[in-house]
Amino acid sequence: MLFDRKRKSGDGDGEAALEPHLKSQRNRMAGMWAAELLGLIGQAAHDYAHDVVHSHESSHDDDEPVIRRLAHDLKGKVSAHEVREKLAHLLHEARRQLKHQAKDPE
Repeated sequence: MLFDRKRKSGDGDGEAALEPHLKSQRNRMAGMWAAELLGLIGQAAHDYAHDVVHSHESSHDDDEPVIRRLAHDLKGKVSAHEVREKLAHLLHEARRQLKHQAKDPE
């Protein structure tokens, strides 16, 4: 059954429950990426990434507020399309990191 295959592969309800965490992680990485493009370093970069994550916590189901924020902040440096592509890549990276952490708990 399709449901059984999803559960065995780890794509069932467990991943849906982790989606807010994954998107927060993705948004943190996107904030650090954007901070680098903006020339922010050190604490300023971390503060910017923190703001990206926490100003959009309530919109986990909708990526548009994050896309608009980053596209606005990075205007002239990257397009909204490039922001969307980066967010997709970083969501994949957040999933990879979570799976790695699950295999190698500290």
